Amino acid sequence: MVATIKTDKSISLMSAPLAGLAESIAVLEPSKISCRDSAALALAVVRDGVITGEGPTTKGRVHFSRALDADDVAWCARILTASAVQHQPVSRAEAKALFEIDGAATERSDDGRFDDLLAKAVVHHAASVSGLPVPPRTVALSAATAIESWAPVQAAKVDAEVLEWIAGQMRGKRRGNRTLTSLVATIVGAFVRVPNVFDIGM
Repeated sequence: MVATIKTDKSISLMSAPLAGLAESIAVLEPSKISCRDSAALALAVVRDGVITGEGPTTKGRVHFSRALDADDVAWCARILTASAVQHQPVSRAEAKALFEIDGAATERSDDGRFDDLLAKAVVHHAASVSGLPVPPRTVALSAATAIESWAPVQAAKVDAEVLEWIAGQMRGKRRGNRTLTSLVATIVGAFVRVPNVFDIGM
């Protein structure tokens, strides 16, 4: 009886992390993403992999903690362009998850691809919240699409609250996203018009 109890306990203790791993892998599959909330959850798994250097997004390759590589960016792109969400604007939760990945990654080996994806996703969110039309994600977030071809360029057309939120996410970062900073500067025009909101650094 005692031996049986020990065996059952060992199985229980071992199965929990394995179940968690399987669940994380399932969450990451684009076919399992049903809405923008589940996409944000999948991005959180990528973020955790960047922070720890472990997990389903790092399987099969050397991945140091706090590092971001091209494979991590590919995961983000696949998640963001899953069929269930490709025609929906990027949500605040998804944009926030990308900012968290950006903040977690102190080392980069992705040739700037994540900065490009982050800028496009955040502006996609900002434009949609402002009631402006945005292309499907597969177009807007593609590395082959210039952000200037669809992003808004006039401050009057962009919601002030979302610009405040973007500025808050960017303020105080160790490394800046030049594409996003430059685009926000272009939208706002002159920083002196609203210095307290857009003091994000250039």
